[in-house]
Amino acid sequence: MNTWYKSLKRAPWSPPGYIFGIVWPILYLLMAISFMIVQQNKKCYPYCNALTFFIIQLIFNLSWTTIFFKLKMPKLALLDILCILVFALITLYKFGFINKIASLLLLPYIIWLFLALSLNTYIVVFN
Repeated sequence: MNTWYKSLKRAPWSPPGYIFGIVWPILYLLMAISFMIVQQNKKCYPYCNALTFFIIQLIFNLSWTTIFFKLKMPKLALLDILCILVFALITLYKFGFINKIASLLLLPYIIWLFLALSLNTYIVVFN
């Protein structure tokens, strides 16, 4: 963890750093399974716009770490996480029409995103 991040005032409910290394691989696995279920469903195969929303939220997701940690821009990272959430919620909704299980597999991710949003917001407000 870099010294810049350590110097920030962080939310009292921030999980210990090692939790992120446990949670994210699980969330990415659930997301991948969800994506594959939808992509292989006859309602979507070989492609449908629900997958576009998934890909857009994933691009925002993968950008967050660079924006926050490398560019050290918590406000822009906050905007990014809001975009992740919007597109993840749209994805959840659209996946629900194709396969309910695929949609439900995204719920832990979305719950975690709300936690991440609160942590990022705290940093923006108190630093």
